[in-house]
Amino acid sequence: MDIERIETLGNEHFATSLETPIREDAFLLSDKEKIERIQHHFQKIMETLGMDLTDDSLSGTPYRFAKMYVQELFYGLNPDNLPQLSTFENTYGYQKMLVEQDITIDSSCEHHFLPIIGHAHIGYIPKNKVVGLSKINRLVDYYAHRPQVQERLCLQILNDLQETLETDDVIVMVHAKHLCVSSRGIKDKDSFTTTVEYGGKFTNENSRNEFYGLLKNNFKNL
Repeated sequence: MDIERIETLGNEHFATSLETPIREDAFLLSDKEKIERIQHHFQKIMETLGMDLTDDSLSGTPYRFAKMYVQELFYGLNPDNLPQLSTFENTYGYQKMLVEQDITIDSSCEHHFLPIIGHAHIGYIPKNKVVGLSKINRLVDYYAHRPQVQERLCLQILNDLQETLETDDVIVMVHAKHLCVSSRGIKDKDSFTTTVEYGGKFTNENSRNEFYGLLKNNFKNL
């Protein structure tokens, strides 16, 4: 095991591909089977750390941990959970920018499995189709709930919306705090990371500036 390489990759926080690295056999086990396996192994981790699992407060922790991982924190790994993005004909002929901002990001860093918390801001210019606003939030939540790298998260949301809306005119910004930076390593409590991905008309600086202008002074402090 190359410890130096592992440490370097973890500290650099970069992704190796657009797709989340998932094995082909990832969904052969049921959720119940996954929970049982993770429960067993996390119990061993707790015991290795010296925790007394006969204590009432700790006895159920391995199960709670496993269930949280499979059904809550990482439900976005399962493509069966991908939200159905219902689209509607753009009967009003609306062709100006539409922005959904301050969408909660509640994700996890794939290098340390520590939280990434922040907000996503998404804009698009409709052509023939529009999408229900809540569907955008659900899509963000789905891709966030898997081990992630922020750059990949931006691209996955962008690509899915472009395909669903049948337009390249989409922009995605994510502004987030990484607890793997604030609670370990450098332990910088105040820094944030901002990533932006876009296509179509948003490659034009004026369109991007219009989007940024709508967000100006609207970032929320976490």
